[in-house]
This record gives sequence, structure tokens and C-alpha cells, in this order.
Amino acid sequence: MKTLVVFYSLEGNTKFIADVIAKHLQADTLELKTAKPFPSKGFKKFFKGGMSVVFKQKPKLDNKDIDLNPYDNIIIGTPVWAGSYSSPVNSFIKQYPFTGKKVGVFLCSGGGGVEKCCSNIKKALPGNSFIGEIDFVEPLKRGREEAFKASVQWCENLSL
Repeated sequence: MKTLVVFYSLEGNTKFIADVIAKHLQADTLELKTAKPFPSKGFKKFFKGGMSVVFKQKPKLDNKDIDLNPYDNIIIGTPVWAGSYSSPVNSFIKQYPFTGKKVGVFLCSGGGGVEKCCSNIKKALPGNSFIGEIDFVEPLKRGREEAFKASVQWCENLSL
């Protein structure tokens, strides 16, 4: 069974967790890149990211055509923006719809909106089996080692 870890990372938190999960699961990775990068600092970061979620925008992805057919398991990683998943992940979900997969979700946040975000991802991906979810609060700032251990433990508990 092949596994793909798909993620978007603005500040590196989600990428850090994605790399740990991919290594532990021996999975392929796909880092979503937008054609026009989002601001990564200051007020513009929150304003542009939050507005893109509120208005359900789908920014153009820079990634080439993505074939999900070889994968039985899709692990999705996203920062939490305005209580939901990031708009680049929204682009991925809308541009590359899939069903019949086992799906895991990991989130990185500043401390809130996690439950709503997970609920929104599940609603956006009907016809899939959700096998686990986990969230991290600023893992690069608040403890890499703890986040690393939690990621590995989560992987071991997934029913892939």
C-alpha cells in the first residue's frame, strides 16, 4: 500500500511534521506550492491567508499534474487559517478530487480552530475513510522533540 503525504507549509511548521511522517511511513511527499506566494510575516500574512479561506479561494498551484491513483493512503497536512484548512489545500482538494482512500490529517496552528478545520476537511472529502487526525501548536517554536515523538506515535497508531 502506497502512501502520499500532501502538505502546504507557510512558516515551516507543517513541512517539519510532514517530513517526520513521510520518513516514518516511508511515504512519498508532495509539497503544495502556489504560483503567487502568500506573505509569511506581519499583518498581511493573517489578512491574506484568512481572507483566502473566508472567500474559499483556490490559488493556482505551481505543482505539475498530480496522479493520486497509485496511492491507497493520503495524509494531508495544513496550517489552520481562520479556523479552516489553508487555501492551497483547498486548491488541491478541488483540483484533484479523490474517493476510496484512507485519509489522515495533521494540522499546525497558533492554538485554535483545530476541530472546525478537521470537520471542514472531512466534509470536503466525502467517500474516503478517515483514519486519524492530530494537531500541533507551533512545533518549531514550542518543542521540536515533543512534536517529533507525537508524530511518530501517531503514525504507529494509523490503520494503514
